[in-house]
Amino acid sequence: MQHDIRPTIYYYNPNIWPREEYEIRKQESQRHAESLGLQWIDGDYDHRQWLHDICGLEQEPERGRRCEQCFRLRLMAAARTASERGFSCFATTLASSRWKNLEQVNRAGLAAQEAFPGVTFWAQNWRKGGLQERRNQLLKQYQFYNQQYCGCEFSAHSAQALTKPLLREQMRQAKRQHATLLPQYSHLIVDKLYALLNASFHPSPLLAYWPLSDEVDIRPLLDHLVAEGTTVLLPRVTGDTTMELRRYTSPSDLREGAFHILEPTGDLFTAYEQIAVALIPGMAFDAAGHRLGRGRGYYDRLLALMPHTHKVGVCFPFQRVANVPTESHDILMDGVIA
Repeated sequence: MQHDIRPTIYYYNPNIWPREEYEIRKQESQRHAESLGLQWIDGDYDHRQWLHDICGLEQEPERGRRCEQCFRLRLMAAARTASERGFSCFATTLASSRWKNLEQVNRAGLAAQEAFPGVTFWAQNWRKGGLQERRNQLLKQYQFYNQQYCGCEFSAHSAQALTKPLLREQMRQAKRQHATLLPQYSHLIVDKLYALLNASFHPSPLLAYWPLSDEVDIRPLLDHLVAEGTTVLLPRVTGDTTMELRRYTSPSDLREGAFHILEPTGDLFTAYEQIAVALIPGMAFDAAGHRLGRGRGYYDRLLALMPHTHKVGVCFPFQRVANVPTESHDILMDGVIA
């Protein structure tokens, strides 16, 4: 490492909400540490205790007293861990974030230093001297997950108005950052889908999708289900607002259709009430089951015809977000696999 410094990463973020977002950030931190051969320490995730510790500050604006109390809690834990493990110095990536007030971060770090004599807080402005540009470069180089809000539910609710077009663009950027990892993610997600269908459903008939290049690749699952005798259905665009369902038996059924997307040419299927499970792609999903599509509303209109079908959103881990902007016609998912 540069300057004869080899850092150890301490991951302690009980503020992050929802749990899915926490796990995404945690996994990214672990992945990056492993790629650099760095020691990585897992702090506890106790969001309930964090809420207790910031009680009364929930309505504070971003960069207000709630944020400073959050910094104090987390940097106190970092200083304690450093002291217990014999480290002489600690720093924080909080100081590099555009979401944070640097003066608050430094006050919290110095308070932690005072509480644990012998451990020094490295108060560095990681945004100046070209470091912000270097940070952005490294995000692309390492395809690192770049979160779209600070972390807690309060920052998510009070962040800049997140419109559907803005969230779609954020997800496109995230897909580009993770491009080389998408096949690996797809393999893991298909395994989860196998387990879900085997454990909880007799999935025939099943509504699925033929993946675009930036969607979870479920093609191995489709062929496996067909070989087992499952009736697999794929959507086909029939107009500016409508889709119909056609049976899928093999890739030879497919022809290029609307928007240059491969679509099925098999037998027409109209018995929507018989569909047990629907696997639905999307641009983003939140913990409440809200789904962000590509903007044309095809799936919302189609899924409205099958209210009793169990709807499963399928996405990459980084497509799980705190909140998806919603409208009254949006159809909720019953679960999300990522």
